[in-house]
Amino acid sequence: MRPGAIASLGALLDVLCPMHLIVDAMGRITHAGPTARKVLNTKGLIGCDFLDLFEVRRPRLEPGVPGLRAAAGRRLHCVLRGPVETELKGVAVPLPEDRALGPPGGVIVDLSFGIGVMDAVGRHDLRSADFAVTDLAVEMLYLVEAKAVVTDAWQKLNQRLQGAKAVAEQEAHTDTLTGLGNRRALEPAIRRLTESEEAFTLMHLDLDFFKSVNDTLGHAAGDHVLRRVAQILREEIRKGDTVIRVGGDEFVLILVGCTSEEELSRISGRLIERLEEPVAFNGEVARISGSIGTTRSGTYATPRLAVMMDDADLALYAAKQAGRGCHKAFAPALRKAVESRPGDAVTPV
Repeated sequence: MRPGAIASLGALLDVLCPMHLIVDAMGRITHAGPTARKVLNTKGLIGCDFLDLFEVRRPRLEPGVPGLRAAAGRRLHCVLRGPVETELKGVAVPLPEDRALGPPGGVIVDLSFGIGVMDAVGRHDLRSADFAVTDLAVEMLYLVEAKAVVTDAWQKLNQRLQGAKAVAEQEAHTDTLTGLGNRRALEPAIRRLTESEEAFTLMHLDLDFFKSVNDTLGHAAGDHVLRRVAQILREEIRKGDTVIRVGGDEFVLILVGCTSEEELSRISGRLIERLEEPVAFNGEVARISGSIGTTRSGTYATPRLAVMMDDADLALYAAKQAGRGCHKAFAPALRKAVESRPGDAVTPV
């Protein structure tokens, strides 16, 4: 087979069917298209026996190249031998009877991946340039690549949206002045605890003498004091507890697992002690204190936020009435005392 003639034919077939093989009458590969070389990845491919590389499973053929010539034009079901078998579709066409191409009896075998093209693309790192421009696989690759681009863009957009949603939700539940949770964060926090049946204490804290800070030193000083209070509360609570600013100078603390009277008295005393530390502002000194009312989830068959807040308010009112700067725990007697005096206000002073 003359090299020049084979090279010319091969150059033509490289464009029309880049996954072809030219096999001589002895069954040896004399030329391979660029995609065939890439897929086979066999050193010294030229000169290899076609049937050493491939098993033709359908149709059943006579041995050797005569069998391939006899099956000319019929669909071949081939398997590329190797550690991982690759199924291929093919068609064999006899080489033209041309003396320039050498002795008669050779064939051209054009191969394709069929429906396994997408697996092959990933396994062999194929690109659109590895297929004939008229091959429908190119269109499929364009669609797959377009889908990959769209999917990637969608995933990135979705991540940004989820991040923006998380930020918006966080901001919606955050007090802008102190950075603590705001009233919107109270109900979800209580709901999580009641659903998990964890014991907790709801602590309602109201600042004493805060109005006089605003009246004498101004609202900027009041804001400074509130930020200082938030810092103290963060420092004093444990990991897993929650601090929420529910109003101007009112705070709710949710203490998980803290239900003993002794522990509540100790925590409340420490909080009040810290709150009574002088707060410097622009050369002036602001002084406040805190009154605290608490109620424990174990007091109720089914803890409900509205009921617990009412009872913590009653305990807070009792602390105010007792002279401020102290802690009172809720007891049913407090409710009975208030109900017996309907004209009394229960709003902390």
